[in-house]
Amino acid sequence: MALTHNEPCLLEIERAEGIYLYDTSGKRYTDLNSGIGPAALGHAHPAIVSAVQNQVAKYAHTMVYGEYVQAPQVDLAAALARELPDSLDTVYFVNSGSEAVEGAIKLARKYTQRYEIISAAKAYHGSTLAAESLRSDLAFTMHYQPMVPGFRHIQFNNFEDLDKITHRTAAVLLETIQAEAGILLPHPQYLLQLKRKCEEVGALLILDEIQVGLGRTGRFSAFEYYNIIPDIVLLAKALGGGLPLGAFIANRDLMRTLWNAPSHGHLTTFGGNPVSCAAGRAFLDILTQDGFLEEVQHKGALMESMLEHHPNIRTIRRKGLMMAIDMGEPQPNAKVIEELFSMGYIVDYLLFNDTSFRIAPPLIISEDQLIEAIQAVQSVLDKV
Repeated sequence: MALTHNEPCLLEIERAEGIYLYDTSGKRYTDLNSGIGPAALGHAHPAIVSAVQNQVAKYAHTMVYGEYVQAPQVDLAAALARELPDSLDTVYFVNSGSEAVEGAIKLARKYTQRYEIISAAKAYHGSTLAAESLRSDLAFTMHYQPMVPGFRHIQFNNFEDLDKITHRTAAVLLETIQAEAGILLPHPQYLLQLKRKCEEVGALLILDEIQVGLGRTGRFSAFEYYNIIPDIVLLAKALGGGLPLGAFIANRDLMRTLWNAPSHGHLTTFGGNPVSCAAGRAFLDILTQDGFLEEVQHKGALMESMLEHHPNIRTIRRKGLMMAIDMGEPQPNAKVIEELFSMGYIVDYLLFNDTSFRIAPPLIISEDQLIEAIQAVQSVLDKV
């Protein structure tokens, strides 16, 4: 098995249930990371397990996506359309977030007949070549040059940079909330001004909600907080209930651009796998239950209230059950992460912010479980 870096934690998982992971020695770990998103309902959720078992007993793969009518795909697409604004009514399923990004870029370029794609600095949108081209930091991309041409970068929350969006721009592709940069929230007016600028020059607005969507912030879509609707929204991670699944979603007139001239403008073999879609449908059924998202907001506020006055924390940035704790310096930050891991609590580093760590537990975490976990975080912070 190939590695992704030189120092993996090499935690060998024997089983997982709810918010807990168990290694081969039986040690229990509290997952305060949700597998960086996909385990939004924890592990081995009974409703998802049942949906997977029922579907795989009927059929798994039958034909490349889009050729056959497969009920799990239709049901999940309809459920997503019900929860999203009316203009986001057509779903193209893929396998992952990176593929959702790729599909959206192709769609934007073909629809606008323009070339330029603008993204924000310190953003992560995936690891395929076009998705990597959205990255601003040369340290990550220098070994893969030349990148895909036509990509430019702006600074997130910089209003002056909006002037870089012109009639040459096909689309602006941003995270609604910058996750790997340290859970950076947009200025209350930033996304609204961005949307207006895109409309002014005829560019599309693509919002990447792969990590911050689907209830993570306490609303179905994070963009609901900012009074805008994107032209295209990207989903993945939690969408498949723990199985591989992604989607890019737009209105029908926009999406039909891929249907002809030429036909088959975008293809995927395993995208929208029926088993993954069945899992995703079970996930959405739970996410949209009355009061579920209100509980996410309540638990997020509780988590912050327990930590906001700790003297060793410089800053907390949070939306829903997604929080970055900024220690101010890389060394104490790393010590906190390592000490928590040794105690059986999994929090996470951030790609572009080495002074902060992320807490994003499964949305199903109980209040008692959350209090216990945050008390463990407090105890480690006390030592730093």
